Amino acid sequence: MKKSMERIRMLTLMALLTALVAVLSYFGGFIKIGGLASISLTLIPVVLGASLYGPLAGAWLGAVSGVIFFVTPDAMFWFGLSIPGTVITVMIKGILAGLCAGLVYNLIKKVNKYVAVIVSAIVCPIVNTGIFLLGCLVFFMDTVNAGATAEGMSTFGYLIIFFVGLNFVFELLANIILSPALYRLTEIRKRK
Repeated sequence: MKKSMERIRMLTLMALLTALVAVLSYFGGFIKIGGLASISLTLIPVVLGASLYGPLAGAWLGAVSGVIFFVTPDAMFWFGLSIPGTVITVMIKGILAGLCAGLVYNLIKKVNKYVAVIVSAIVCPIVNTGIFLLGCLVFFMDTVNAGATAEGMSTFGYLIIFFVGLNFVFELLANIILSPALYRLTEIRKRK
């Protein structure tokens, strides 16, 4: 009976996290902070799911984020550059960000669960942004070079300022602050 209740609790929370990821992925793109960067809180439930239920849960939530991105207005810009490049980059970055967050959490949780959540909250946006940058270099290099030339900047500088910008800093800080706090709340709730 206890195992059955735990499974129901897990499925319920994963359904809620999936819905939250979908909403945050869709509406996060509407709040812009310069250039192409948009404010996104999507990685917070990804980190939470990965910490609570493991790497596969994180990968699932990252995949949901990727799929929802395809119906946002931002997707049209990227599809205009390369449909396969957009699909590959978005799906791999989402899945690997969640998977890596879960793997890191599992490695560190034996030492301290809360430190594990914080490190996962750091790893998730780093992986997400790192794979995005790799995708830009592989699939969107003509656009990146043209933009860098037009701005009189290096390619690397252009990528960091116009494609990553404040979005990465915001995601990182939001994850470091909110993911451990939400994890702590779920732990308190579990004890009751």
